[in-house]
Amino acid sequence: MSDANKLPDGAIPAATLVIMRPSDDGGPDEILMVKRAANMAFAAGAVVFPGGRIDPDDYLVASRHGYGDSDADGAGRVAALRETLEETGLAVGWPALADADVPAVRQALLAERLLSEILDERGDRLALDALVPFARWCPNFKEARTFDTRFFAVEAPAHGHELTVEEAEHSHIFWAGARETLAMADRGEVSIIFPTRRNLEKLAQADDFAAFSAHAAAHPVELVTPWIEEREGESHLCIPGHLGYPVTSEPFERVRRG
Repeated sequence: MSDANKLPDGAIPAATLVIMRPSDDGGPDEILMVKRAANMAFAAGAVVFPGGRIDPDDYLVASRHGYGDSDADGAGRVAALRETLEETGLAVGWPALADADVPAVRQALLAERLLSEILDERGDRLALDALVPFARWCPNFKEARTFDTRFFAVEAPAHGHELTVEEAEHSHIFWAGARETLAMADRGEVSIIFPTRRNLEKLAQADDFAAFSAHAAAHPVELVTPWIEEREGESHLCIPGHLGYPVTSEPFERVRRG
């Protein structure tokens, strides 16, 4: 499509994080998933990766870590780490933050303290380069808000505390392999929106973080804006075929868009 990379007006910059850890049974890596609360305006009740909007302070933090003042990739990395800590209590990419300090820092962020101020007070730096960029999506569905979302993957850090959801936005948290989550969705046990399904399918091609990092490096990160196309008399929602996705279309009637 000639306009596939055109960013819709009013799109909200956002970032999401795929956190991968080895499974106990030696199978494919598990991924941290959260279930959105049923009263949310976007993707209510859906299972998603942690993440959220990119805030102005995220650009400031990124600039202090060597990224440009307006570098959306750097700000996206910060937002992905910050939102993950707020939503799950997992401090990714923050090596100096001890388990014992996580609850206080999380609550400070939820109380709208700026991450830049917290980092300054602690004298800490984030490990932003640990994140692997692998996708950027901006679906333009009439039924849902429009987000320009950058996707990153990272290895799960060691932690000794229980992870809990931020109840204002989420109702459940769990670890599961990409193939396992897709199977749960196929059985009707969880609901996933179109971008999450396509990216879980992409993740399912690799058994661990190292293999997925290699897969990500082999494919470009380009803006994905799905489009509708008629195929054999049926409307399909489609994405480009050169970005490493094993499934690039789905009948429109089956798609959950938001």
